[in-house]
Parts: sequence; C-alpha cells; structure tokens
Amino acid sequence: MMDVKIIIKILCLFACLHQRFAECKKEHDSAFDAGLNDAPNFKESKPVKYLLYNVNPGEGFNLRRDVYIRVANLVKLLNDDEPWALVLPPWGRIYHWQTREISQVKLPWSLFFDLDSLRRHIPVLEFEEFLAVSKEPVIDEVYYLQRYKEGWKTWAEKMDIRDCLEKHGYTKGKDNHWHHWFFGYGDEVYAKKFECMSYMGHAGFIKPFLMHNTSDSRSVFLDRAESLIHGQYSEWSPLYWSGRRSMVYAKHLRDIGDNFREKYLGSTDKKDKTELDDWTKMNKKHGDAKGGPYLAIHLRRKDYLYAHGNEIPSIQHVPGKVKPILKKHKLKKIFVATDAPDEEFEYLKQEFGDKVKVYRFKPTPEEHEKYKDGGVAIIDQWICAHARFFIGSYVSTFSFRIQEEREILGFEPEMTFNRLCNDDSETCEQPSKWTIKY
Repeated sequence: MMDVKIIIKILCLFACLHQRFAECKKEHDSAFDAGLNDAPNFKESKPVKYLLYNVNPGEGFNLRRDVYIRVANLVKLLNDDEPWALVLPPWGRIYHWQTREISQVKLPWSLFFDLDSLRRHIPVLEFEEFLAVSKEPVIDEVYYLQRYKEGWKTWAEKMDIRDCLEKHGYTKGKDNHWHHWFFGYGDEVYAKKFECMSYMGHAGFIKPFLMHNTSDSRSVFLDRAESLIHGQYSEWSPLYWSGRRSMVYAKHLRDIGDNFREKYLGSTDKKDKTELDDWTKMNKKHGDAKGGPYLAIHLRRKDYLYAHGNEIPSIQHVPGKVKPILKKHKLKKIFVATDAPDEEFEYLKQEFGDKVKVYRFKPTPEEHEKYKDGGVAIIDQWICAHARFFIGSYVSTFSFRIQEEREILGFEPEMTFNRLCNDDSETCEQPSKWTIKY
C-alpha cells in the first residue's frame, strides 16, 4: 500500500495542474517546475492529461529504456501546448529476467531510476500514483499500434484506425469495458475504448491526434509503443540526449556499485573524475573522465552463441584478445558483466593468471530479492561505465546503454566504443560512435 504522505503529495501535485499553469507555477511545487527553464505557460485553464504506454512483451530491459525516451520526448512536445504527464509502465515479465525464485511483477520505476531526475525532463508518475489520483481505475482510450497490412514500398508518415491484424490480448466484457493484463492490475483496471491503429512515423507525428482526437479523454494508452520511432529526435540529437541524461539510476543501486568499485577495483569518483551532478547542469567534454584502474567487459553468452556466434569470440579466445589491451593501458584488473555460467568465469580467472585479477558482481540472495534482476543488471552497467577502458558485446542494447552512460560521464570515445572480434579475426568493425549532444 502506498504511503499516505506520497498519496497526499501526488493529489496536491495534480490538483495544482488543474489550475491555470501560470498561477500554479507561482504558488506550488508542480511537476512542470522540475528544473525546466522552458516550462510552458498555458493560456487557458486545462486539466492535465495522462499518457500511458506499453511495449512488446518480448522486448528486453534495455530496449524498453530506449522506447521510454521516445515516449518521454513525445510528452515533452505535447507540453508545448497543453499539460500532459507520462505514466510509467510497471516492470515485470521480461525475457532476460529469468530468476524464478523471486517475484518480478508490478515493479515501480523508483526501484531502478531516480524519479526526481526523470521529472527534470518531463512530468512522470508511477502507475500506482496514477491510480491514486484517478477517480476510478479506468483508462479512457487504448490504441494498439500495428503495421500496415499492405506493407510499404516507400517511407511516408501516416496513421489509420484499422482492423486488428494480430492477437492483442484485449477482450470486451459483458460490462462493455475492455479488459487486459495491464501490468498485473487487470483485475481492477479496465479501458472504456479500444482500437487498433496502423502506424508509420516518428513519435512526434502522433501529437496532433492525441491533442485533437482524444480531447474528451483524460487518459490515453499507446500499446506497442516501440512502433514510435525516434525520427528527427534520433540518437544524435540534443532532445534524445536530454531524455537519456535524465535516466539516472536509483541512488541505492549506484551506491552498491560505488562500494564495489572502491573495495575491489580501487575506483572512486574523485580519483576517476567521474563525479555525477544534476544532469541539467552537467556539460562534460570527451576526456573529462579518466575512469577507474580496471578494464570492463560486457561478455554476452547463452543465446548470443546462437544469435551472433559468428561475431563473438569463443570463451577460449577471450583472454588472448584482452591481454594486449591490458598491457597497452597498463591495467591489472578486469570487471566482467556476463551471463556466462560459473565454470566459464572460473576459466577466465585461471587463464588470466595471478598477475591479473578478474571480478564479477554476485548479489547476495537478500540483494537479489530486493533489487531484482533489473537492479543487478544496472549495478553491472554502473561498474562498467566507470572503467578506464570498456569492451562491449556486438549489437547489444546492454552495451549500448553502458556506452551512453560513459558519454554522459565524459570518456574519450576510443575508450568506450569497442568490441572483441571472433576467433578468426584480429580486426573487425567496431561499434558506431554515438557521441553526446548538448
């Protein structure tokens, strides 16, 4: 059950948003005041509207973080004209979260991310906070985004309400309401309206539809939101990076990673020049960060052996490919973030010998229960992000998020955008350098 103080705070916040925004801004601490210098000044009194979304169940944790940025920047565009808040979809049932011993449903974003930081970019609230401020557990409109049945030969932004092309899991009950899983809240939450929408376009393209075709609704749900592409708000744009920089990891996870770095890797922010400040005030240049005295590797195994076996080295060839890098950068410690079985990790430790120490983060059962698979993954990413030199896995979104984190911290691209070649190659195409834009 939510803390009473939190409920009161949320109720006050969104009561405030029902007033004229200019008056609200003077008198209250609203979500729209969260560090934004360009907060809109709405000319007419408008109630806040809520945008909800979900992603294909098969998508992983790190791809979902990319979709969040697309939807968050859509909300930022909407707020140029009227007040919208983004409702964060609870985490759970993700393919790579395979630990069966712990419950991993209805997980709030605060478990993984700093909500105050997210709110410096756009107004956000947890799903349970949305339920707390709603008069009833209802979503007014649901749009299931899908492809065009006829396909497309040339790119052209368009959207149309169409017949549904695939099974979507929404059912209409005798009560004339639409029912669905809704993140595990399906026993209490329902929707008034459901339609399928064939969609081809960037995230901002749906803005006029949301403003003018849903004007009588307070809440709109976009399912399969990965259909909204970055478009002009791509990885290289300042708007993308504002959304990405706001995604600061939760402090309790950063603290665990920092303690591990200091205890085993001789790494602290002060020595490594990786201090993290309010992202709205940070403007680090390449080379500002030095990094801890260790090399970090994200080493994907398991399903990657089948999906990308021709692009990654066998476990037997990893030490031979890494040792020259250690020698070049005068490093004697390695941190490995990997899904490899214990015997493969022990093999690596043995092959590197006594002169090179090899570490991985192994949570206690209590830590795993408390922070879930997602929290453990973030701790791994946080430690990798602070290494002197980073080696990622081929086309892995887990590695992409680490590379972005290192860009935010101010590392040289040459120390970040690297991968190991397969057994038969000494050289191969390295990751694209998606550098930060302010």
